[in-house]
Amino acid sequence: MTDTQPMDRQAIHDDYERARLVFHGLVDTASAADLAEPTAGTRWTNKQLLWHMLFGYMIVRALLVLVRVFGRLPRPVSKVFARLLNAATVPFDLINYVGPRGAAKVYGPRRMSAAFDRVIASLHRHLEAETEAGLARGMHYPVRWDPFFKDFMTLADIYRYPTQHFDFHRRQLTLGSGS
Repeated sequence: MTDTQPMDRQAIHDDYERARLVFHGLVDTASAADLAEPTAGTRWTNKQLLWHMLFGYMIVRALLVLVRVFGRLPRPVSKVFARLLNAATVPFDLINYVGPRGAAKVYGPRRMSAAFDRVIASLHRHLEAETEAGLARGMHYPVRWDPFFKDFMTLADIYRYPTQHFDFHRRQLTLGSGS
């Protein structure tokens, strides 16, 4: 179900930095026309998908809180919570689609890059402060919400999640070498 080996924190830090540099490279070299182009396999533009990729890291901070709370409760509690969230997949999908469309109007490329830097710095600090026991705590997740959510995920899994999400969507971008 979960990995009991100690987490390779440096690998996660390295992945965060790689993603941060890739994100900056994509945003810094994209023209306004590039950002307005459609992506491959989504209904978003490149700019909207870039925001969604950023949001994948932003949401982790909330997921960390959820794991810390539910990880201390009996597992059936988070299982019920995950079932409720799975039942709400249709409204979640709508919000997940519409959110980046609106956010991309507010967040320009520079603002997205600055936000990416802040969230990565925050995740670095949080990861360094975690204990091994804390990283082993987990909870059930709504597997219908994201292909990278597993039925049960530890805090260590949550720290790995945003880069998996980032790399998946990176291949859908149609700017630079992403196409």
